[in-house]
Amino acid sequence: MKISIKERENACAETAEIPGRSSGSTDCGYAGDASGKWQRALASENTEGEKMVDHLADALNTMKTHEMVGQNRCSVKATRLVKEVLGLLKTHRYLKDFQFVEDGRGGTFDVALDGRINNCGVVKPRTAVRRTQWAKWEQQFIPGVGVGLLIVSTPKGVMTNSDADSKGLGGRLLAYIY
Repeated sequence: MKISIKERENACAETAEIPGRSSGSTDCGYAGDASGKWQRALASENTEGEKMVDHLADALNTMKTHEMVGQNRCSVKATRLVKEVLGLLKTHRYLKDFQFVEDGRGGTFDVALDGRINNCGVVKPRTAVRRTQWAKWEQQFIPGVGVGLLIVSTPKGVMTNSDADSKGLGGRLLAYIY
């Protein structure tokens, strides 16, 4: 069943007049379900103007781009998860050092890069991995045996995939680096 442009505009005008609906919601897209019927697809709108930000993804991307252009220092927004991941990267010698710098807005980490990061990124969606499946996920995200790390969140904290495997733990994939 096809909907004409005129019918779509009429449906849009009708939803704009619904009491309680903000007038700022102008998304009039339609989505088809499996039965072929068309239903209204409303986009959720954040009224406070807040944006969802993945600080871990921003931190890893910042470090990767600074490494690519040859810079040896960068700063990333400070969060508890970013601190734990930076600690792991320092332990495995992907970073020289990092330190917290208070800026009055939650702080940043000043990161000293070592030139060893070829690629890194977050895993989205944060896939759950059973304790017996680490080899499968290593093959998917890491280019070779003994090269790189998967960073995972487990019930015992944030650790690498090899640590989780040796402790017999499963967890959620957070990031990869090599």
